[in-house]
Amino acid sequence: MTDPATWQAAHSAGVHWNEYLAAHAGRTAGWTAHIAAAKITPAQHVLLSSFVRRMNVIVITGAWCGDCAVQCPMLGAIAAACPVADVRFLEQADHMQLAERLRINGGTRVPTVVWCAEDHHFCSVLGDRTLARYRSIAAKQLGASCPLPWAKVEADEAAATMQGWIDEFERVQLMLRVSPRLRQIHGD
Repeated sequence: MTDPATWQAAHSAGVHWNEYLAAHAGRTAGWTAHIAAAKITPAQHVLLSSFVRRMNVIVITGAWCGDCAVQCPMLGAIAAACPVADVRFLEQADHMQLAERLRINGGTRVPTVVWCAEDHHFCSVLGDRTLARYRSIAAKQLGASCPLPWAKVEADEAAATMQGWIDEFERVQLMLRVSPRLRQIHGD
């Protein structure tokens, strides 16, 4: 799945955050509190607005999914704060062929986010949960009978989850900034 044309087609099929919400209004009504809570801090806004390389980002999501209800509003807020990130949302049920090609741990997971360069060369994929989300879920499901001494659960899991997504956007931006191929194209 390294062909840029595949990623370009998927990206072109996606819609921006507000369009996604409008198209799935009946199924995302329960997302309202999460949308209101998805806030970018001033420092995060400064970071995201400082990016210069265009990123084409594909979010495979599901309006029915609880993890999507929590995390997709965060991705929408990041998209609004980062002018060079063209973030597009695809409903998994309508794009199962792509979802099948992005199976994680044997399953089609949502949200799954794919980052591509400006010319749609693949850069990264992060599927279904950030590290902060997994730490919290593990602590709840495994409990005291299986302590996780290496996995600090953040007091504010939502803020840590937002930061996890922003960290991956930053990682990809730095990848694009130091890329010899892109530096040659842009003369920087």
